[in-house]
Amino acid sequence: MEYKRVKDEFKETDSIEDDIENLHEKKSLLGGDSSSREHSKWKIKSIVTVLLTLLTSSQAILIVWSKRAGKYEYSVTTANFSVEALKCTLSLLALTRIWRNEGVTEDNKLATSLNEIIVYPIPAALYLVKNLLQYYIFAYVSAPSYQILKNLNIISTGVLYHIMLKRKLSEIQWAAFILLCAGCTTAQLDSSSDRVLQTPFQGWMMAIVMALLSGFAGVYTEAIMKKRPSRNINVQNFWLYVFGMVFNAVAILVQDFDAVMNKGFFYGYTLITTCMILNHALSGIAVSVVMKYADNIVKVYSTSVAMLLTAVVSVFLFHFHLSLAFILGST
Repeated sequence: MEYKRVKDEFKETDSIEDDIENLHEKKSLLGGDSSSREHSKWKIKSIVTVLLTLLTSSQAILIVWSKRAGKYEYSVTTANFSVEALKCTLSLLALTRIWRNEGVTEDNKLATSLNEIIVYPIPAALYLVKNLLQYYIFAYVSAPSYQILKNLNIISTGVLYHIMLKRKLSEIQWAAFILLCAGCTTAQLDSSSDRVLQTPFQGWMMAIVMALLSGFAGVYTEAIMKKRPSRNINVQNFWLYVFGMVFNAVAILVQDFDAVMNKGFFYGYTLITTCMILNHALSGIAVSVVMKYADNIVKVYSTSVAMLLTAVVSVFLFHFHLSLAFILGST
């Protein structure tokens, strides 16, 4: 099974990375420059993580803002395809710059083996379904509530980390997951109506499915990214996004073919829609950088911080009411 092979190779990569880290530590004891290298690496991780948090916080706001009279006037499948195409283009531009400065090497060339390419369709297909659900869930939830429910990704990622990659989580981390789950539920309590929770059952089910898809795709993608540490990240991104374009093209044919043929590919697009596509593209690239040089736990916890930013902005843009339950749950 393809997943089992990736998991076994990921374990081997972990062992190699541990050996490399141990070697760096020995070099630092001998007066090497590993400390400055580690500081630079930490700086890059921090910048990308902060950028990802800002992009994630504005994602839900832009999706809600792009609706007209409560519905999307544009095709969500073409929007998804545009995101994948833009990410693919940006990766190619980055590679072109690297080829011009460093030349074509074994680690940055696009030509590769079937064994390397064959692992990319799995996360590409999972992200397709998750990204489509991301649009439809707003029929049931507000932008701040969506960010709250996105925290379920942390729970699914933690559990899948333990199951798929056999990563051990500390008791404190497990306690944090339980606390997070309680916080999500508390933030959704609704004392102003007969319903116990603000979000209806359909919204919860979609959020759970999205969390599972995002968690599995994230852990699997991290395994792919770290399977060959020396491989240029732009090459890995390029192949992932190529399959993303293929699957989204199929989605357009199945779901919106007639509408696209009659009204055009970019029908209904506005400046907000364009900003949303740019936001999603940059977020996707930032996520891959975090997974390549950090891990999924860093990625999903940036979502938690983004939740607070989304709530504050939504108060001014959408007149969102910060209830006591929401404040306590967010905290």
